[in-house]
Amino acid sequence: MKQYWRIRELREDSDLTQAQVAHALNCSQQVYSNYELGQRSIPPEILIALAKFYHTSVDYLLGLTNTKAPYPK
Repeated sequence: MKQYWRIRELREDSDLTQAQVAHALNCSQQVYSNYELGQRSIPPEILIALAKFYHTSVDYLLGLTNTKAPYPK
């Protein structure tokens, strides 16, 4: 399984702990850690929540684009 390095990068750039992001996502720190490490697939609803949390696109989180800005509505 692929490691989701972008969510770790965004978290660290925001000076947040795994526990803080996990709280915002309503999951445990361990579950969130498993997402970052690629030990657990990220469900679509969590990817959407992360994109909204970091004001970016799901494509950016998945490494499909290098543009951080979210898509216009």
